[in-house]
Amino acid sequence: MSGTLWRNTLFCDPFYSFLSIRDDHQPWLWRIGEDSKSMGKRIAGFFRSDLGVLVLIAAACMLLHIATNGQYGFHRDELQTLDDARHLDWGFVAYPPITPLIGHVELILFGTSLTGFRVFSAFAVSMIMVLTGLIAKELGGNRHVIVLAAVAAGIAPVSLAQGAVFQYVSLDYLWGVAVTYLLVRLLKSEDPRLWVPIGATLGLGMETRYTMGFLTLGIIGAVLITSARRFLRSGWLWLGVGTSILVFLPNLIWQMEHHFISLEFLSYLHARDLRQGRYGGFFPEQLLTCVNFVTAPLSLLGLWFYFVQQHDRRYRFLGWMFVVSFTLFALAGSRSYYTAPLYPMLLAAGSVLLGNWLAALRTMWSRVVYGVQWTAVLIGGVTFALLVMPVAPIGSKIWRVTAKLHDQFREEIGWPDLAHAVAGVYGSLSPEERERTGILVGNYGEAGSLNLYGQALGLPHAMSLTNSFWYRGYDPRLPQTVILAGFDLDQGRKLFGSCVVAAKNSNPFGVENEESRDHPDILLCRNLRMPWPVYWEHFRRFG
Repeated sequence: MSGTLWRNTLFCDPFYSFLSIRDDHQPWLWRIGEDSKSMGKRIAGFFRSDLGVLVLIAAACMLLHIATNGQYGFHRDELQTLDDARHLDWGFVAYPPITPLIGHVELILFGTSLTGFRVFSAFAVSMIMVLTGLIAKELGGNRHVIVLAAVAAGIAPVSLAQGAVFQYVSLDYLWGVAVTYLLVRLLKSEDPRLWVPIGATLGLGMETRYTMGFLTLGIIGAVLITSARRFLRSGWLWLGVGTSILVFLPNLIWQMEHHFISLEFLSYLHARDLRQGRYGGFFPEQLLTCVNFVTAPLSLLGLWFYFVQQHDRRYRFLGWMFVVSFTLFALAGSRSYYTAPLYPMLLAAGSVLLGNWLAALRTMWSRVVYGVQWTAVLIGGVTFALLVMPVAPIGSKIWRVTAKLHDQFREEIGWPDLAHAVAGVYGSLSPEERERTGILVGNYGEAGSLNLYGQALGLPHAMSLTNSFWYRGYDPRLPQTVILAGFDLDQGRKLFGSCVVAAKNSNPFGVENEESRDHPDILLCRNLRMPWPVYWEHFRRFG
């Protein structure tokens, strides 16, 4: 064999065999190519399915939130949660442990990034769209109906707003809709084993926000009122009850150990909100918070679907669940958005009923109605997005409108400025006095902001008597020189031997919010009139 032929045989033939498309030369590479093509077809097939379309719509919604969520700053509620996320426990004064736990995960993944801290809220409202669409599918809706239901849930003002801030509301919203979806599956399949994941989800809801108890009572009422009483004979229902209690048990034990402090907190909030008239808009605000003026008719059609349209009465259970839960919220005195988890099942059923009616029309008229519907949805979605999502530049015309409608964005302004103002007072002291100087603030937003931004400015840990900050205690140095924020001068002089206004709390945009309006003074005070343990024991706050 010549040298050339030997080289071709040794090197070229094996390489040719490796790349050849003949089955007897390269079976493993060929299988990889075929598997890749098969995987690509499966992925493409998924995104052409109903679920795939819902996932794409939800992903677009989530990306929109992520793209806009860094516009202003942390909300005062987020600052409390962020600080609680650094002190994990089985309970907190203001809420159960799930929200701070997820906040802790976000801190691990994204640090103190504003956009990162809101990722799970954006994910939660996006998943609500998927679940609403799946409810519509289970109720018999076609592709058009499924998409309409999902988008209707996604453009509800509460969805748009809660995707833009990390609060327990978005997580409570998600658990409530997830329970509804599982109940629809239960009623359709008659599979009693679904009571176990229903119970687990209710338990997670109770570990997130105690208002899940109203939905639980609504389910109990619906079971007793409707033919679903048959499930009372099933061991799976009682296993679901046990699962729910087991999931909620850690927080229940924490409450027992802390003398049910959250009940005292909730009693305080209820009295405050009643005094401030925050419950007065419960009924009219349903149509401007949980749904909007475009999708409100779908929710009414949903009630019609559950109570009138269904001849086999299989889903009447859901109608009674809504009525019982809603009534309990109304009687207890609630903010309008508390009922948000109840509405996606109405939007889904209403979309199905609309689709059934349009199917009976001529094709031309059906297209006209769908066209009008989607035009209205688009207009309503854009309008409410501008009003409740953080998209408007500060001081713009749209900003001024949103500032009159709600305080969500105004309470996201000025927190770094507060930290710098306090740092200016702290830095004006002599090194010797700084060693024995502490910081005391009046509310959880101030405490959270100073603990977030203050470390980089060299500030000591801020003390607060509000909510779970109280459990973290006072400065062990027992400072006699104290910088106060969130107190007025009269309050400061009652607590300390001497007190002066040392700086002003403001923001460069001139935005009026609780801090700039109600707590403009930063005080420098000396000589607390009582021992710190006595002060801490008698001046606890809720907020």
